[in-house]
Amino acid sequence: MTPDSTTTTKPPATASYQGVDDGGQPLWRGLVRWETALVFVLIAVLIFGSAQSSDFLNGSNFFYISLNMGEIAIMALPLTLIVMTGEIDLSVASMLGLSGTVMGSLFHDGWSVWAAMAAALAVGAAGGALNGLLVAKMGLPSIAVTIGTLTLFRGLSEIVLAPRTITGFPISLTKIGVMPVQGTQIAWSALIFLVLAVVFGVVLHATSMGRSIVAIGLQPEAARFSGVRVDRIKFGLYVVSGLFCALAGILFTLKNSSVSYDAGTGLELNVVAIVLLGGVSIFGGRGTVIGVVLAVAIVGCLQQALTQMGVQPEVQNIVTGALLLVSVVVPNGGELLRRARARTRRGAVPAA
Repeated sequence: MTPDSTTTTKPPATASYQGVDDGGQPLWRGLVRWETALVFVLIAVLIFGSAQSSDFLNGSNFFYISLNMGEIAIMALPLTLIVMTGEIDLSVASMLGLSGTVMGSLFHDGWSVWAAMAAALAVGAAGGALNGLLVAKMGLPSIAVTIGTLTLFRGLSEIVLAPRTITGFPISLTKIGVMPVQGTQIAWSALIFLVLAVVFGVVLHATSMGRSIVAIGLQPEAARFSGVRVDRIKFGLYVVSGLFCALAGILFTLKNSSVSYDAGTGLELNVVAIVLLGGVSIFGGRGTVIGVVLAVAIVGCLQQALTQMGVQPEVQNIVTGALLLVSVVVPNGGELLRRARARTRRGAVPAA
C-alpha cells in the first residue's frame, strides 16, 4: 500500500503550522507579523495617493481600483494554496487568455454565451489537470512545467483566435464590467474575490485540508508518511487554479466586452507578486489569506496612484518587479540566512 492510499489523513503532530495556529504565543509576537506591516504599508500608500490627488479616496476611485484588480485577485487565491505546498503556477495568465479565447470563439460560432462559459471553465479545469498531472503525479518541477504550459496555452489561444477580436457579447452581462454592485462602489469581480477569499480563508485556516496543505509545504516527506495524500492534494489544487483562472478569463472578457488571444499577457507577474507580498513563503508552509487580501489592496491602490500621476506602464512594471523582490527577500530573510549558514557549515566540514 502506498502512503497516498492510506485512510489516515491527520497531518504530522510535530509539524509547526505557521499562519494557521498561533495559539499560546505572547501578544507582542502576535502583533509583530507580516500582516501588521502590510496594514501600515497600505495606510502609507493611501496617504501617498491622497497627497497626489484630492480625489484618491473617493468612491469612484475605489471602484476603478477594484475593477482593475478583480481578476488578478481571483487568480491569486488558488495560487496562494499552491505556493504554500512549495510549488508554483506561472501559467495563470495564459489560462485566463485561453479560457477567454475559447469562450469568444464558441460564442462567435453560434454557441449560447452560457454554453461558451461552461466550455471555458472545462478548458480551465483540463489545463489545471495537465499541470497537476505533470507536477503531482510525475514529479516534475512545477516552475519548468508551468513555464511550458504558459507558452502552450498562449500558443493555443493564438492558433484559435488570432488575429480576430471577438465582440458582441450580451449587454446584460458586459455591464458587470462597467457598473458597480448596486448600492456600492465595488466591482462585481472584486465582490466575487471577497466571497472566495472568505471560503479560501476558512479552508486554509480552519480545516484539516488547510493543515495538510501547510504540512506539505513544511515537511512533504513527513506529511506523506503520516498519511497526507500529498499527490492528490497538489493535483486538486492545480485543477482548482485552472478553474478559477478560467473564471477570471470569463470576467476579463465581459469587462472588456471583447476578447483577443493576448488577453491578460503579463498578469502572472502581478499575481505572483501579490501572493508573495501577502507573506506566503516561496519555500512553502507559511502564509495567510488575509495577507493576500491586504497585498491586493496595496498593489491596487499603488498602481492607481501611479496611474493618476501619469507614470508610464513600463515604470509601473519596474515597481511591481521591485515589490516582488522585496516580497521574496524580506519575509524569507531568516530562512535564506539559515540555508546560507547550513551551506557554509557543510563547506567547512573537512573531507574524510
